[in-house]
Amino acid sequence: MQKKTLVSLVGARPQFVKEALVNAAARKAAYWRHVLVHSGQHYDIAMSDVFFQELGIPAPDHHLGIGSGSHAEMTAAALVAVEKVLAREKPEALLVYGDTNTTLAGALAAAKLHIPIIHVEAGIRQEPRTMPEEINRVVTDRLSQVFCCCSALAVDNLAREGIIAGVHMTGDVMYDQFLRLQASLTPMETCRRYGLDPEGYIVVTLHRDFNVDSPESLEGLLRGLGESAQSCGLAVLFPIHPRTSKRVEEFALAHLLRPFTIVPPLGYTDLMSLTAGAAFVVTDSGGLQKEAYYAGKRALVVMPDTGWRELTESGWNILVPPEAQALAEAARRILQPAPHAPHLYGQGDAALQIVEAIRKELFS
Repeated sequence: MQKKTLVSLVGARPQFVKEALVNAAARKAAYWRHVLVHSGQHYDIAMSDVFFQELGIPAPDHHLGIGSGSHAEMTAAALVAVEKVLAREKPEALLVYGDTNTTLAGALAAAKLHIPIIHVEAGIRQEPRTMPEEINRVVTDRLSQVFCCCSALAVDNLAREGIIAGVHMTGDVMYDQFLRLQASLTPMETCRRYGLDPEGYIVVTLHRDFNVDSPESLEGLLRGLGESAQSCGLAVLFPIHPRTSKRVEEFALAHLLRPFTIVPPLGYTDLMSLTAGAAFVVTDSGGLQKEAYYAGKRALVVMPDTGWRELTESGWNILVPPEAQALAEAARRILQPAPHAPHLYGQGDAALQIVEAIRKELFS
């Protein structure tokens, strides 16, 4: 008897990390034939090969090579390409992650072909509802049959929308990954390499359009970082995103970076080592908000809202607008002790929980 097939679709680097652990758990359990499809949304095959090797992910069974473009261009290209793969593989289910255009396209293609959809990171909700990521995740949830939620809040969000069947609180695969690599983190050594004193600096990552594409917002953020560092007696380590660097030059704000340690974007191990050694984090990255929490560090989140509301509602992280005074005041507040709510995102076995949820719902 031929084994049933599940197609797992990825397209961006955070999804590679999640797939690495889910892929390994699925292959070990051997409930289905696990077919990996890489859309190529953000990375071409040459760049992806290295990352796949580092994470120990088998080479994709299909690479769609859709590339970048507008939201419509990426979604349309992925929709056409994914449909062809699904028609060829005839899987019993499609697994998608998060909130990318690849995820939305995969869900649309599978729904039209009457293929059940499994959504990892289901139930996350964030204002404003017009954000591209929010649109992608809400539509994907409406089309899915199995919902793997990172937290109890995500389960509650789905219930408020009338989605109860097929919902599982599996935990966050990124917590699995943090625990897996925690022993390899080297905060003291990495601090020395960057000329920083442990607990004596702030880690900053900023890249979102609403923060860096406006001269007023970007200037307010950079001035606020400078004031925060000065008033708190801390250095600033700023792995600068290419988009942010471009805007700094375009808006003639380079002078505001002079007090900071500016470095290129960092890999996972260096960034997490430096986060573990920091006083706190300032970020608009969805991933780093949680990863700082895993490392026991608080974060100022420069966003109007966050998908990870557990961390702000518990008082661990603080939302802050891109304004100099607000950022400086929040920096002083976040240095105060706060209770660290444990296990908001599961016990570190999310990949196994996801595989078992899929088996129970679709492959039993």
